[in-house]
Formats: sequence, C-alpha cells, structure tokens
Amino acid sequence: MGARRSNGYEEGRTWTMRETNPRLLNGDLDEETLDLRDEVLSTSMFEEIVGSSGAICGVTAQVLRVAPSDATVLITGESGTGKELIARAIHKRSRRSRSVFTRMNCAVTPPSLIAAELFGYEKGAFTGANQRHAGRFEVANHGTIFLDEIGEMPSETQVALLRVLQEREFERVGGTQSIPVDVRLIAATNCDLPSAIRSGKFRLDLFYRLNVFPIHVPPLRERPEDILLLAKYFIERYAAKEGKRIRRVEKRTAELLEGYRWPGNIRELQNVIERALIFCDSDTFFVEEAWLQTEPEPRAGLQPSLINQERELIEAALAETGGRISGPEGAARRLGVPRTTLEYKIKSLRINKYRFRVICPPPL
Repeated sequence: MGARRSNGYEEGRTWTMRETNPRLLNGDLDEETLDLRDEVLSTSMFEEIVGSSGAICGVTAQVLRVAPSDATVLITGESGTGKELIARAIHKRSRRSRSVFTRMNCAVTPPSLIAAELFGYEKGAFTGANQRHAGRFEVANHGTIFLDEIGEMPSETQVALLRVLQEREFERVGGTQSIPVDVRLIAATNCDLPSAIRSGKFRLDLFYRLNVFPIHVPPLRERPEDILLLAKYFIERYAAKEGKRIRRVEKRTAELLEGYRWPGNIRELQNVIERALIFCDSDTFFVEEAWLQTEPEPRAGLQPSLINQERELIEAALAETGGRISGPEGAARRLGVPRTTLEYKIKSLRINKYRFRVICPPPL
C-alpha cells in the first residue's frame, strides 16, 4: 500500500512551522525540526497575546488605541479566549502601568462578600470583621481594577459600582465616610449582557457606563491561522517546565490541532499541550486524537434543508476545483472560508472529498 497523503503532506513526515506558515520563519522549508527560537515568537506576540491573524491584530489595534486613555473598557468573548490577557495589555500600555493591577472574578466570589471585597469594610461591620480591611478599589488607587465575569455581579453591588464610576468615591461596608478613588475599570464577561438587561439581572445604566470602549475577543475557531503558532508557544513553555527538548511535531498532530474546533478556546489548547508534554518521552511532540472532544453531529431532522444546502455548496465547489481544497484555486477560497473550517465541514458532513479528484492520464 502506498503512503497516504493529506493536504500535500506525506505519511510519516513531521511538521515544522516553516511548512505551515512560511512567513513566520526564514530559511529552508525542508528542514524537519521545529525551531523554538524566541525571536520568532516575538514577531507574532503583543505583550503576552500570541497571534498574527487579522482577527487578533484587530484586537491589539484596539488595545493600542484605548490604552493611553482612562476610558472604561468592556471585554466580551467566550470562556478561554484570553480576556484577562487583553486587560493586562491595556494596563501595561497605559500611564498607570507602574501602579497596581488587581483582579476579581465575580463568578467565584460569594455574592454576599463581593461588596466587602470591592470596597472593604470597617471593624465590626459584620460577624468576623475584627479589624478594618481595605478593598480592591482602595488597593488599586491610581491603578487598574479588572472585574471578570461582571454579568454575575449581584444587583445591589451593581448600584455601588455605578456610584464609583459616576462619582469616583465609595464607602467601606459598615462605614459612613466617603473615600475618593482614582481607578481605571476594565470589565469582562462571556455572557449576553443585553439579554441579562432585558431579564432584569443587569442594570442598563451600569452597562452604558461599562461599555464606553467595547472590545470583542474572537474565539479560536475564528482565528485558525493562530492555532499552530499558539501551539508552538505552549510547547516551548511546557517543554522548558518539564526539562524536555522538542524538535519535531508529528504531521498528524499538526492536522488534528488545525482541524479541531476548540470549544474551550485557548485554555483548552493550553491544557492539551501541557498534557501531551507530560506523556512525551522523545523529541517528537504528539497529541492523542481521543483527547480532543468531538462536537456532536447534526441531528437528523434538524434544519435538514440548511444542512443539505451547505453540503451541496461544498460539493459544487469541490467539483469545480477538482477536489482541491487550499490554494488560490481551491474550494476554500471559492467559498470564502479558511481551509481548516472547510476541512471540518467536510468531515462533519461526511463528504468524500477524494471522489472529486481529477486524475490526469499518463503521457502517451
């Protein structure tokens, strides 16, 4: 049996960053080793944000625009997309960079303690308050406070937060003295705040105060060009942590990473890379396919006309291109989608892409 080919790679070959994106590195494209030089990553890293796709470059451009101001920023995006990294990048590029950056996750802090955590409390304010305690706002004076999962904040605390944003002052729990504060607020959420407003769970006036400069962080599936670059970054980090040297990445592993939808986004990719490095006993990096959770297949009868229409469009594009997926004349370009997205669709719809291949007759 001959060697199986997929996306132009021969079975058994190892993937290198040069092959997946020649612009990232200069040099011989036939080199079989994965180059982990820091200077390579530095060309595609902004603060700690790794990526070179148009989607993430648009985000970093917004960060550069808003950072020098004192505007309140609302960062939205799915869980695991790196919203805290965006907040830290804004702080580092601001005039407050030498002051405190403090964060609080509203989803993991008990609702009854959020006000005390944010604004502090006086001695005797409640049972267990044996001494005065400074809150996050007081600690972050002249700096930046990052409130993650702002949509989970209780309504009574929303009122107090609104006052801080409007009047730049607050009172400790159990206190009567107003304390002035100069803090920049950055908030983040992965929930639909407009829906929370309609249901009465989130205040509209607070939303307007937070949404001065909105930044949306795209999910990893919308920036497939960054997947292998992020994988390279995490391989380097965790290989150093484990005291290992990784020189190669299996071709099949690279295909799995690129073709997967990553519902858990960057956090899931990071966890998969860390787990793989623990199992890796050689200089060749690999990932078990079973580690990647598969999304459920479309249920029969669920919008069958739309599914059939999508299948027909993909098959027509494959027929027109002779089964070619990538490249200027490929089906992905004709359909206006990334190659990895089209590969995923072909797999999920169980389309046999090989039957569209055009086989040239041998020369006479």
